[in-house]
Formats: sequence, C-alpha cells, structure tokens
Amino acid sequence: MYSMVSNSLGRSFTFVAAAALLAGCGDRNPVTPRLAAATAPQLEKSTDAGHELEVRRAVETLRRVTARYHDIENAKKDNFVLLHDCETRLNDEPVGTVYVNLSRLTDAAINLEKPDALIYEPGPEGLTLVGVELAIPFQLWTQSEPPKLLGATFQREDEFGVFALHAWVWRSNPNGLFAETNPRVTCGTE
Repeated sequence: MYSMVSNSLGRSFTFVAAAALLAGCGDRNPVTPRLAAATAPQLEKSTDAGHELEVRRAVETLRRVTARYHDIENAKKDNFVLLHDCETRLNDEPVGTVYVNLSRLTDAAINLEKPDALIYEPGPEGLTLVGVELAIPFQLWTQSEPPKLLGATFQREDEFGVFALHAWVWRSNPNGLFAETNPRVTCGTE
C-alpha cells in the first residue's frame, strides 16, 4: 500500500531490552528532513504532485490508525506502555511524553498501519496525542543505509540502538512533519 520496510529477522528482544533500546527516542544531533505537502500538519509546498499525494496519504493513514489513541486508555489497552515522560531536546524544544508498543518495535517492520510509539503533550486535562514515532532497532535493520520513508531519513539514535522518525500528524510543526522536536508542544501544564 504505502512505503513499508521490513526484513526477515525474527523477534529477538525482551521487554526490558526493547525498552532500553528506544528510551529517550532521539539523539542530540538529528537529521531533520522537511517534506512537502499541504496537509493538516504544516509543511512546505512541493512542485512534485505525486510526492505530495503520497505524503497526504501517509498522514491520512497515520491519523486513521491512531485516532482512537486520543484516549490514552485505548493506547494502554493496545499494549502501549510509558517509555518516558515529557522531555525537551536540542534547543530546549519539546518532544513530548512517549508511549511505545514493544511488540511493534521488535517486529522487524516499519509500517504506517502500526506505528511503534505515540507522542503526547501533557496538560491540565491529561495527555493530548500530538504525533507518532516509527522505529526499528539496529539489529533488525540489515541494509547499509538508514531506513527512509517518503524521502525522510530515519535518524540514528546510537545511545538507544534504533533508527527512528517522528511524524507530527496531530500537531502542526513549523520545523516540518518529520522533525525530531516540535516547538508547538509543551511539557508544562501552562
């Protein structure tokens, strides 16, 4: 259907090891690709209509498959567990609170229909879903180059042993759809 990447390695991580691999979900020097499309998340305009349509469809897919996770209880029922509370990175820009599904993380696939993690913004009313994360542990990726999705290269997160890509499908991001952080997300309850 859409760009899916997989390999044939089996599941080889335990719950604790997988959590350690993805802990923190980012490095301090990310590649921040910008993609082009006119979708709900703010993106630059593209002259490539085919690419723009592909990005639109990917965003629609990610929104469709994660819409039920606006209610954190649904995420927990589907085996998403707290990876870390809201944190900031880079220039003190927020990433958010991350919940990860460990069986998805270790399934050796990058699949728009099954994102590996959910990104939330904490607030006085609870958690608000703002984005998703696609990730794959280094040991399960057999290609010499990092994975790519819609022209965006997954960033190496050496300290956690994964390639990862954030997609801000529920909160517009002036840094781009696949930027590591989003200045429109806050970690406080302001």
